[in-house]
Amino acid sequence: MNARTAYKVSVTKGAPGPALFAVPGRTDRVEVVELGSGETVLLWEGEPMEASRLTRALRRDLARLDSTQFRAAWLTEATIASGNV
Repeated sequence: MNARTAYKVSVTKGAPGPALFAVPGRTDRVEVVELGSGETVLLWEGEPMEASRLTRALRRDLARLDSTQFRAAWLTEATIASGNV
């Protein structure tokens, strides 16, 4: 099953406007939601430019990976980034 049919990426901006012109201190949130359960499986908060890059990467992988590969790849990345290896 294609990852796009199992997950969706949701972005919540800390303030209106594009990342490039974000006010200092703004925090954006990127969520990956499992469509079957409505549960958030990955959550990331950070600077607007980083959130923008992350969103592009997530959407790229949603289009090219199946759901098992997508979850394995991003869960592994989240674990490494948080230091819980």
